[in-house]
Amino acid sequence: MADRADKARWTSPLRRRRGPGWAEQTPTWRAARPALIADALKRASARPSGNWFVVGASRAVRPGRPCGRTVGGVEVVLWRSESGEVRGGPGACPHLGAPLRDSRVVCGTLVCHWHGLALDGAAFAGWQPYPVHDDGVLVWVRLDAVGGEEPSERPVVPARPAPGSGVDAVFTAAGRCEPQDVVANRLDPWHGSWFHPYSFVDLTVVREPQGGEGGDEDDAFVVDVSFRVAGRLVVPVRAEFTAPEPRTVVMRITDGEGATSVVETHATPLTAADADRPRTAVIEAVVAASDRRGFALARAAAPVLRPLMRGTAGRLWRDDLAYAERRWELRSTGRFPG
Repeated sequence: MADRADKARWTSPLRRRRGPGWAEQTPTWRAARPALIADALKRASARPSGNWFVVGASRAVRPGRPCGRTVGGVEVVLWRSESGEVRGGPGACPHLGAPLRDSRVVCGTLVCHWHGLALDGAAFAGWQPYPVHDDGVLVWVRLDAVGGEEPSERPVVPARPAPGSGVDAVFTAAGRCEPQDVVANRLDPWHGSWFHPYSFVDLTVVREPQGGEGGDEDDAFVVDVSFRVAGRLVVPVRAEFTAPEPRTVVMRITDGEGATSVVETHATPLTAADADRPRTAVIEAVVAASDRRGFALARAAAPVLRPLMRGTAGRLWRDDLAYAERRWELRSTGRFPG
């Protein structure tokens, strides 16, 4: 009897959309005021980061092999100790500058492939480790010389669904722009159903940021939007966009299917601040959760779902990187509107 009652209460998350087509939707350009977006970006840029930068997915730093990244023009090498903790430091060997990303990890120790110099993560021969933080989804590195802020012990990690309750996937891409151009893209929710009609429809900004007057928790865009599944089938949700630190924007579903799920967009500079042709990495973490009974199957199928989740993010960022690159091009030539 209980099983029958559960089945009777089950409702599909899908809805059939009956709204206008792309060309008939209400224009959003008046609401997407350049000054409003610029002010939101300015407030985000003023928040402390503690000099922490996202370098990639936690699972990308695998036991037994080093991982090389570049942040702000600085070479970084990462690896795992025997206990599984992430270690990190400069990517050049202190002996003759060999690229440590191509070296080997032996029993949790990084061994240079040029002359065998071994690094266990502690300072040695002028090589100084960098603080690193593995939050279980992403790996962060603290680079004080690049960030130029007051350092903090830990990065600003957004709140996520409880560990073990969600399915996470991390997508990475890079474009010719600066981190602020990526963040500005995310602080413009109005472009969603116009620029990404294959993913978002019926998007309405129901609340704009309050300018921080009520605290950072009020400095959010609240959006009603439907995620397109196929044809006219959509999943409507309410979501909020916040920027907890200068290089991060978080979209959190607050009501509807998948409530508490988050999409974290992290913008990490690859080139130095004074580079003529800057490049920025977009590292986007999707942590999906659901209170539906069948979601346990999704968690079990996570290795199969992750490529699909990355593919969805990749399609969006194909367009959004074009947005960010265009913004940088206009700024760099003094033609940026507003």
